[in-house]
Amino acid sequence: MLDINFIRDNLEIVKEAARKKNIPVDLDELMRLDTERRQKQHTVETLRTEQNAVSKNVATAETPQIREQLITEMRGLKGDLQKHEEDLKKIMQDWKTLMLQVPNIPDLSVPEGKSDEDNVSIKEWGKKTQFDFTPKDHIELMTGLDMVDFERGTKVHGFRGYFLKGAGADLSWALWNYAREFFGKRSFIPMIVPTIVRPQHFYGTGHLPNEAEDIFKTQDDDYLVGTSEVPVMGFHSDEVMDKGELPKKYIGFSPCFRREAGSYGADTKGLYRMHEFYKLEQVILCEASHEESVKWHEEITKNSEEFVQSLGLPHQVVLNCGGDLGLGQVKKYDIEVWVPTAEKYRESHSSSYFHDFQTRRFNIRYKDEQGKMRFAHSLNNTAIATPRILISIVENFQQEDGTILIPEALRPYMGGAERIS
Repeated sequence: MLDINFIRDNLEIVKEAARKKNIPVDLDELMRLDTERRQKQHTVETLRTEQNAVSKNVATAETPQIREQLITEMRGLKGDLQKHEEDLKKIMQDWKTLMLQVPNIPDLSVPEGKSDEDNVSIKEWGKKTQFDFTPKDHIELMTGLDMVDFERGTKVHGFRGYFLKGAGADLSWALWNYAREFFGKRSFIPMIVPTIVRPQHFYGTGHLPNEAEDIFKTQDDDYLVGTSEVPVMGFHSDEVMDKGELPKKYIGFSPCFRREAGSYGADTKGLYRMHEFYKLEQVILCEASHEESVKWHEEITKNSEEFVQSLGLPHQVVLNCGGDLGLGQVKKYDIEVWVPTAEKYRESHSSSYFHDFQTRRFNIRYKDEQGKMRFAHSLNNTAIATPRILISIVENFQQEDGTILIPEALRPYMGGAERIS
């Protein structure tokens, strides 16, 4: 969330941010409501002051007649105050609704564009895998090796259901355990986080209100997380930290749930776009400094690049355009791994920073050297998401005889096995 004073003082900049991100929000209406809000707050505060003054005078009234006059006056003030408080409550509801729709300001380096098709490739690593035989896709490979069962998954879960089994399940555990060790060496504190989370934490990260149709909701009006970013950010909500505690570096693990409502008809087969999956997520809280945010953004992106490289997967890094940024993101990179049978790179990781957009909503603060309260900055990046990454692993490492070589980095977590057959 942006500070309302910043919005008022930089209205044209915020309008340009909304245009660049392709996010519709009526900022002129917000300014009108904000003026009305401030005027109404002044009226309410004035009436409260008058009511308090009359109340004190009642206690010290010299005669019963004066006391009765003061009581009558206080009743009138109370009625006026209640009416203006009700008006203020309605104004505040409308004001907050609009405030939650105001996007963060994208970095100047973010390119123009409407969708992920306009993202800009800035780096490639590894050679795109070539075969001297006709490669199989991950569905045929994994089904043939009894690593996955889509038919029974659909029977049990419904559309987009799946069972990972045998080497498919083992490969997932191997990835989680390897990632836990890999990122642990980079001083990330591991967390297993709640997956049922209160609505305010989704508003805090910016996933609500705009992504409501893509989030599973419980009968108690809580939500199921689509990323452990949400509960990890909630971990320090309404807290004041010492500056010396920063940066806070967490790697959160959780089952994740997404309705994929906006992708109807896309990726209906296979493991790319599922309702249920698992993810490890890097989350960092750092000092309120643009330079610090940029530094950590580059570092967490590098962490994930090196993780993917250690698996031997060809990939590229793209700089996301304005139209492919979320509400709160200042800048985002995607890492996309090579999928041979699709003959293209597909997203496996997203790395973003937010400045104090999220921490204002969560009220996560620290005291700087001068004792001034500052909102921390926040960042997050995928460490590894399964089963999506399995697509690239099995396709890139497939052999002509239908077996799959296991990436060397994962073999210690697969009982030393070299291939799946």
